[in-house]
Amino acid sequence: MARILLVEDDPDVRVAFEHILLDAGHEVDTAQTVSGGDELLSCRDYDLLVTDGRLPDGTGMTLADQAKERDIPTLIVTAYAFNLRGEAGVDLSRYNVLLKPMRPSELVDEVVRILSGPESDLT
Repeated sequence: MARILLVEDDPDVRVAFEHILLDAGHEVDTAQTVSGGDELLSCRDYDLLVTDGRLPDGTGMTLADQAKERDIPTLIVTAYAFNLRGEAGVDLSRYNVLLKPMRPSELVDEVVRILSGPESDLT
């Protein structure tokens, strides 16, 4: 199916999301930080970036913008949507966003939706 880069700093959430995506038939590489995600984005081809909104060294939106430059769609998965919206320069309407907590099927459905068709102007 798809090759997905998953960037999530919480180890329990990262492992859970990784297994959900693997069980759905995807190949998954993982990173814990913006810098780790950026390193993988620069050296491998991906069909989708799934990233947490808040990471120890920045935001998932930074990675989403970098992925967009490579024509890679992004899904931001966050429990802090309202906090992120208040931060300077963050316009969440530019991104595909899924709120934590969610059911595993919601994550898989959103991944399928993003991968199955062109996104108008979303990252």
